[in-house]
Amino acid sequence: MTQAKLYPRTALIVLASLNLFNYVDRSVLFAVQPLVQAEFHLSNSQLGYLTSAFFACYMVAAPFTGPLADRYSRKLIIALGAIFWSGLTLLTAVTHNYTELLIRHTLVGIGEATFVTIAPTFVADLFSENKRGRILGVFYLAIPVGTALGYLLGGKLGAEYGWRFPFYVAAIPGFILAFAVMLLPEPQRGQFDSVAETPERGTFLGLLGNPAFWTATLGMAAMTFALGGVQVWIPTFLVRERGYSLEAATFAFGLIVVGDGILASLLGGWLGDYLLPRTRASYYLVSAASMAIGVPFMIVALFLRGPLMLPFIGIAAFFLLLNTSPLNAALINSVGAHIRATAIAANIFIIHILGDVPSPTMMGYMADKWSLQSAFILPVIAMVISSAILFYGMKFAPPVVLQTPPDVAVGAKPE
Repeated sequence: MTQAKLYPRTALIVLASLNLFNYVDRSVLFAVQPLVQAEFHLSNSQLGYLTSAFFACYMVAAPFTGPLADRYSRKLIIALGAIFWSGLTLLTAVTHNYTELLIRHTLVGIGEATFVTIAPTFVADLFSENKRGRILGVFYLAIPVGTALGYLLGGKLGAEYGWRFPFYVAAIPGFILAFAVMLLPEPQRGQFDSVAETPERGTFLGLLGNPAFWTATLGMAAMTFALGGVQVWIPTFLVRERGYSLEAATFAFGLIVVGDGILASLLGGWLGDYLLPRTRASYYLVSAASMAIGVPFMIVALFLRGPLMLPFIGIAAFFLLLNTSPLNAALINSVGAHIRATAIAANIFIIHILGDVPSPTMMGYMADKWSLQSAFILPVIAMVISSAILFYGMKFAPPVVLQTPPDVAVGAKPE
């Protein structure tokens, strides 16, 4: 393999690996929630607030990192952010009450916001435009795989060594991968984009009147509400409502997330790219259809007992995750390269303030007032709303030139 071909694939592997441990760090807490709740004597609302506070800090930090990345070195900001969040993860060793845990978990959001805001723009500039669905499918494999590893790591090590120990293991790879990111050359911004940067696509004020951006963002916000609530509360639901042990619940849900997530990320990206020559709205179409199909399976899974419950949870999770790659491709294609990090930062702020910032706490409140099972009606409603918005957004999808230029070379003009 030539050096020109090796570079973009190596960069993709490094960034996808760092994204993986980004999600491991988040989901470890979900796996050990019952242990944290028992030690600190927390209500469901307090437990849900840990995740809500994390995402609140995460979304507030994103608008500051996005504009910086559109002007300065992306790899430097990514590396510094990874060191920051990994260092905070290690501080769990001295966390001995709810307030300390809340502060630590909240500040991790600052470091992780730098990565999630910037890395997709780096990845988008590594490969030709009509491969974005598949390439982002590889990059976003980190969501299900990292989430599942966090569940498995937290469930296994937490049960044996206490809930703090898994955080030590999750922190170390972030330092190593931060160094690897610094060795990557940066690709030229927008070198494969085929749509001109009009004021609507290329300026911050233009975003206010960009319907392709807004429908992708609002559809993603409703999806994030559903996904955030499901990820936080399903293990606890299996323990409390269905009689599973903590280790069995985290293992079962971890397998569901990793199996579904790998297949859904790759298939969703491939479907979006495959349908692109037939309809420019393919990324919106795949995302909208997957959310709609997942709704009845989610409803049945919540009220079904016995051996069919987990398979139905698995099917519902598959369709919930299928939109990840195409929906992010739709977002990236909705704006020009030189404002892309800023647009993603705005997207992150919106999807979290409307999505997984309120959903865990709202579900915790409903669980305290009625039951945890009844709280899952909120993610179902969010899935319906997401599907409707994305079907409407199909008419705003920008055109894409389908010619395939060669992938970025190592000697591409630096930023």
